This record gives sequence, structure tokens and C-alpha cells, in this order.
Amino acid sequence: MKKSTLFALAVPSALLALAIFPVDNQKNKFHSDAELASFRHSAFASLGHSKVQGPTSNVQSPTSNLLLQIDSNVLFPVAKTCGGCHGHDPLMHALVTTSGTDVNIYDDWRSTMMANSSKDPFWRAKVSHEIMVNPSHSNELQDKCTSCHAPAGHYQAKLHDHKEFYLLSDLYADTLGLDGVTCQVCHAQSPQLLGDLHSGQLNFDTNYIRVAYGPYEIIFAPPMHNFVGITPIFGGHISDAGLCAGCHTLLTETVDLQGNFTGNTFVEQATYHEWLNSRYDEEHDNITCQTCHTPQIQDEIIISANYLFLPPKSPYGLHELAGANVTMLKLLKNNREKLDINAQAEHFDSTIAVTLRMLQHKTLDLQLQAGDVSGDSMNFTLLLLNKAGHKFPSGYPSRRAWVEFEVKNEAGQSIFHSGKPNPDYSLPDENANYEPHYNTITSPGQVQIYEMVPVDIWGTFTSVLERGFMAIKDNRLAPRGFTTTDPVYDTTKIVNIGQDPDFNRYPDGSEGSGADILHFRLPNSGYTGQLSVSAKVWYQSLPPKWMAPMFAFSSPEIDSFRTMFDAADQSPILIAEAFLDSVFVSPVSVKSIANEGFVKIFPTLTKDGRVNVRTTGNAQVYRVQVWDSTGRLVWDKPFSGEPIQLPRQSGVYFVSVETEKGREVQKVVRE
Repeated sequence: MKKSTLFALAVPSALLALAIFPVDNQKNKFHSDAELASFRHSAFASLGHSKVQGPTSNVQSPTSNLLLQIDSNVLFPVAKTCGGCHGHDPLMHALVTTSGTDVNIYDDWRSTMMANSSKDPFWRAKVSHEIMVNPSHSNELQDKCTSCHAPAGHYQAKLHDHKEFYLLSDLYADTLGLDGVTCQVCHAQSPQLLGDLHSGQLNFDTNYIRVAYGPYEIIFAPPMHNFVGITPIFGGHISDAGLCAGCHTLLTETVDLQGNFTGNTFVEQATYHEWLNSRYDEEHDNITCQTCHTPQIQDEIIISANYLFLPPKSPYGLHELAGANVTMLKLLKNNREKLDINAQAEHFDSTIAVTLRMLQHKTLDLQLQAGDVSGDSMNFTLLLLNKAGHKFPSGYPSRRAWVEFEVKNEAGQSIFHSGKPNPDYSLPDENANYEPHYNTITSPGQVQIYEMVPVDIWGTFTSVLERGFMAIKDNRLAPRGFTTTDPVYDTTKIVNIGQDPDFNRYPDGSEGSGADILHFRLPNSGYTGQLSVSAKVWYQSLPPKWMAPMFAFSSPEIDSFRTMFDAADQSPILIAEAFLDSVFVSPVSVKSIANEGFVKIFPTLTKDGRVNVRTTGNAQVYRVQVWDSTGRLVWDKPFSGEPIQLPRQSGVYFVSVETEKGREVQKVVRE
């Protein structure tokens, strides 16, 4: 969707049925038939064949024989077909960087969540869960879900075979569907309606569907014509964020608990609209989805194997397609054979590494500061700055992030701990329906969770998407530039954060900071001494709160996923952390008077342990106290004007001088 229009709740299905099926578009052959057969054999022999598997099927792939003639009735060739030229080059001539790193497209893609979207066992289980809750909507639910998770199979069935529904049973026996978000799902999308579609509505080139749009203007087309019957042409829209809109904006129709439609629609996710409502959109910085998820390198890359004369291309977009779901990537890696995934362990290791890098270096900045830490309370602030081009977390609403905040005394004992997870990675003090948003946390039982919480028509949390009526809470961190006056705010609302003056606000009160400032006010309880403070932000894609309702049901998909999930590494991902060491606190309110010239404590580094206290003539000193770094009082005497003698043990000490003007505390070190 562009800023000038709000998307309609339904785009006429006729737009999707306009495809004119491919004519015989083969140009003069660049190779002879014998050369083609030889090239096919050498390029594709190592790729092997695939089996089409669902929970109960084991069907040989109809495209396992890669030496078959090109079938122009297949609108979306499987990625293996593209991998012959855009995969690993044994000669290390094509698709390698100047330093010799293999960056081939096929291997980068095949271990991503995009490549495995239709084999994702959680998705399959969730579809099964939804249709068991509302069985009368089974066909419609499956058809909607496969439009994004198995788009090649879905649209082959719709555009060519004229099927009304594309179901899981169709998917499990369909090589195209099992190819997930395969190459042509992106590269055959038309520039028309770009950004205006949603909820699985994809508009493929209606006049010449066997085309592959790419970012380069000078193209050598004959090999792709001859091998796969596809015409490669320049399409600048391949780098437009609108290419992602059709699937990354999803509206669902709400039903009540009896399965009756209410007429309401629920925004399940609106990642593309979140980007539109940011400083990264095309009207401002124009940093698109592809900029981060297919990052460019400036190396000159030859993009196809088998053709030594091809000129290199630059810049080159890495098909890393990193997101945030490390948990599922690890699960897929460990169940490759069971899920019939042809990516190897090392491919998943690479994708997991770039995903962690995305999460831990490109997502969030933290700043932890101590405020007033004297008197009856200790005050700290934590600033969280969203660096993503959309909300964080974004996407499927189970995803959430929370803050773990802990304060320890000098002995290492925890005296305050908010957000500590249970062994199963649930949060012990989380409200059963939803944890409210906090501006200030004052109790360990309070935990800041950044999340979107769907509820049904009765206001109760639901993980059944078709029952989603509204978001009762959405305090996910907004991207920079986000405003409540943007045309797409209706699909990207901030919900139920109370009167929080810090959320997405600059100090002057204007919107768009992309940050939240979380305050902590803790009781001192009479403690004097040194503290250490830590703040950690954890990311969780599959929290127990979302898994439990689905695991209450049984189906082949749910049971299979439960087995995998129980054996998986379910630990959340540490996104960012910040620390404060040697924070000295005192139960006595301290007014700094050193800067006013009333008192001076020196030296701050002493070898013999002698420390002097000097005041001006108009300030009377009453008492001097000294604490060591463990909080133990080691000196407590009325002021006599004589130097203070620190204990013999080297270390950090805190000198407190009480005067009629106030109290000054100075940290000193004995060598």
C-alpha cells in the first residue's frame, strides 16, 4: 500500500485471475540440444530429487527428473531448477566474493524460514489447530494460510488448474507448494498494484508470467530461456518494499466462540504498514525491507555458473533473508530428514548466525542509567531504542520481548529481580490474561513485556487467530518516525499503554523517537554500600502461553510438532544487555555540595590511606563516615579537621561528609 491510499478489506479476486498463461516464448536457442542435455546433467545431477512428504504421505516428486523438457504449464519452477546456475559453482568462479567466500543464492536461500515456510511444523500444527476449533471453515482457513506459506503451489492451483481451494492435502503431494517462498514467488511479481495487496493476495505478471524480474539492467538471457523457459528482465520494483506487502500484511475475519462471523476484521500482522509508518519509508530515508533482509555487498559477483565470459555484477544482494526466529531454525536443522528439508546442517548454521547477528546487532540499543540512589528509594532508567524498520517484535503475534532487570549487592546476592523466567521459559508473575504496560516498575512481580495481545469478543486472550477480535495491548517498540497521525495508523495502533510520556516520544514531547524509557523505583530498605545493576532484553518466538492451547488438541500435525518442540532448544534469545557496576547507595538523602565550593574530599587515589576533608569558612562539618565496597562502615567520627585514615586493605571506599549545607559522598581508592 502506498501512503496515498488505505487498503481495502478485499481486493477483487478478478485481479488475481487475470493471468494470461504463457505462450511459447522460447527465443532462438543459445545452445544445441546436445549441449543443453550435457549442461542439464552436469548442473543438476548433484541436486538430486526430492520426496513430497506430509505427516502421512511419502510421494515421489513429479519434478525429480530434472532432464525432462520444460513444461510451460508449470508457472513457478522449483528452486532446484534455478540452483543449477545460481547455486554452488564447483569451479568457484561464479557467486563468490573477491575474497573467495561462496555467496551463492540457492544455498543461502534453502535454509531460511522463507524456503521452509510450507514445511514449518509449527505453521502446519497451527493450521490444524485453527481448523479443529472451527471445522466449518476448514477449506477457507487452509486456502488462506497456503497463499503465503505455499504460494507457488497455491497460485499454480488457482491460476492454472482453476481450483477453488488449495488445502494441506494438496500441499503435501505438491513439489511446488513444498518449495515454500520459492524464487519465482518474488521474482515474478508484477510492478502493478505493488504495495496495495494484502492477506496473501499476490499479483504475478499477467502478460508474461514466466518472467524473472531482477535488479540489473544489462542481462544475458538465453541460458535461462533454454534451461527453464523464463525470461530474465530488469525490474526496479524487485527492491521495493511493496514486494513484501502481500504476505506481510494480514487481515483475518473474526468469529465468535461458536464460529459465527461477527463482521469484524483483525489485523494479525502489518509489518509492511509499520514500515510505511516510519522514517525508513519511501518518502523519507527509503531504506526498504530488502536493504536489511537481502543486504548488498559491493563485490563484483558473476551471478551464474557455467558461463566464463559473463561480466560481474555489483552491488550484489545476499539472499540471507534473516529474520528473528532462531528457535524454529534450530528446530528445522535438527529435523531435516523428518521434514524432508534438503538444506544441510552447515547451511542452517550460516542462517542461524546471520539471524543472531540481525537480532543482536541491528535490532535494539540499550542505555541503563542510575538516577537518585540515596534516600528511601533507588531509581534507574532503561532506554530501549528500536533500530528495526518496523515494530519490534513484528510479524506473527506470538513473538514477544521482555526486560529482565536485576540488582545485586556486593556479596552477589540478588535484592531485586524482575522478569526472571521459569525453567520452561514462562514468566512466573505474568498476568494470566496479559501483563500491563509499565512506565515505572516498583515490584519484582511486575515485568515489562513488549507484545501484541489478541483477545476474543469477550476480551480474553486467544491464540486462535480466527477468534481475534482486537488487540487489547500493543506496546511493541515503534520504529523511528512512527506517528499516530500517519494514514496507516489504523492498522499499526499503539494500544493500552496508559499515560506513558516516554513511549515513542522525544524529550520535547513530539512523536517518532522509536524508543521507550522504562523507570525502576526500588525500596532502599536501609542499605548502604555498592550495588551492581543489569538489564537484559530477551526475545521469544514461541512462548509457552501460545503453545499450551494448541497442545491441548491432537492431530498428526500437532502431535508431530509437539515431539519436535519438546526436544528443541526453547531458550529465548538475548537481544541486548546493559550493566552498571559500583553504584553506591545510601539510605540518607545526599545533596551534592562539592560543586558549590563548600567541601572538598581529596585525594581520590591514595597510597597511604590518608584522605583530607576541607571546607570553606561558612560551612560547618558535623560528621565523617567511610564505607568499604561491601557496604561495611569502617569509619564513623565527628569531624576534627584531621585526615581520615582508611583501612590497610586496598580497594574502593566511600567517604560521606555531613555538613549544615547537606551531605557529600565521594568515592576514593586506596592502592
